[in-house]
Amino acid sequence: MLFWHVPAPNEAMLISGSKRQAQDTQFRIVTGHGSFVMPIKQKARMLSLALREAEIVEDCVTQQGIRLRVRAVAVFKVGDDAVSIANAARRFLAEQDRMEELVGRIFAGHLRSIVGGLTVEQIIRERDRVAQEVKQGSHSEMEKLGIVVDALQIQEIDDATGYIDNLAAPHAAAVASQARIAQAKSDQEAAEREQQAAALKAEYERDTAIKRAGFHAETEQVNARAAQAGPLAEARYSQETIEEQTALAERQAQLAAQRLEAEVRRPADAEAYRQRTLAEAARDRAKYEADGGAYTERTLAQAQADANTARAASLKDGNQELIAANRIVENLPALADAASRGISGANLTVLNGTDGVNDMAAGLVGQGMAILNALRNGAPGADKGAGVNGKPSLRVTESN
Repeated sequence: MLFWHVPAPNEAMLISGSKRQAQDTQFRIVTGHGSFVMPIKQKARMLSLALREAEIVEDCVTQQGIRLRVRAVAVFKVGDDAVSIANAARRFLAEQDRMEELVGRIFAGHLRSIVGGLTVEQIIRERDRVAQEVKQGSHSEMEKLGIVVDALQIQEIDDATGYIDNLAAPHAAAVASQARIAQAKSDQEAAEREQQAAALKAEYERDTAIKRAGFHAETEQVNARAAQAGPLAEARYSQETIEEQTALAERQAQLAAQRLEAEVRRPADAEAYRQRTLAEAARDRAKYEADGGAYTERTLAQAQADANTARAASLKDGNQELIAANRIVENLPALADAASRGISGANLTVLNGTDGVNDMAAGLVGQGMAILNALRNGAPGADKGAGVNGKPSLRVTESN
């Protein structure tokens, strides 16, 4: 609206001409909200409550009589309460642009007063104390002006006489000496570290070169193996082919040997064994026949001798039984010869060699002796008569 005025958040609106007065002022203060201003009868003015900065540069003389140039900064603003706004409005409403200058002059006067009671060393070492004393010294005046000081900082202290430089010279020399020593140690450590770094770098380069050479050698070996892979594979294939052919030839030779063993050697060995066995059998048979014949002849000769002896004794004593036995004994050779011819034509197997033949011949002779005993015991065809000296006699009758 045309007659409705609203102050900014950092402003205070002063309405003069109003009969209503909330404070003990001749004008109404409005902050934070708007108000209706009647034209002609009332008039509205704005007072800035924003933060302001005053720069103070002042030549001061210390307690020791040394001249110093002090540079400070004061941060202030108009107070937010109605009394401070009213005090500031009465003093700065028409000269708000010069507020920093006016406040700076006030702070400059208090700064000269505070610095004059301190030494250079105190001012240098206790800057916060200087600022705090300046604020406390100007508090009553600032309150009358409606000003609130937020901060006061001593920024710089200049010494035209060189007192501060001379004061700091011993410390500066000591610090410089320590700095040179520290720099020398630092340079030495840096040199040692550079040497170590150079040694490590050389070692790394050596290891890198060795590894690179190893990689190059491995690469060359791989390339060589790759280049020889084809010929090696072909040679290996040829070798495997030769080995397979050799194995096949060996298997064929083994098979031929087995076939020769089965088809030629074993039948030949069997035939030779059969021939050898037949020859040995024929040899043994001839030997056995010869042994049997010799034994038979020896037995017959022995029997003939015994018969002749018995016959002589019988003829001498007139024993008829012995005469009959003599007749039998005379026929024993013919019986033995017939038996031997029967044995020679027979297919006999003699198990115990010469002993078997002897047993056979002994059996034949035994049969003859059995016949003789039968005649002695009164077999048919034999008569018992009185013999010589009253002994019974045996007579054998021959039949056609």
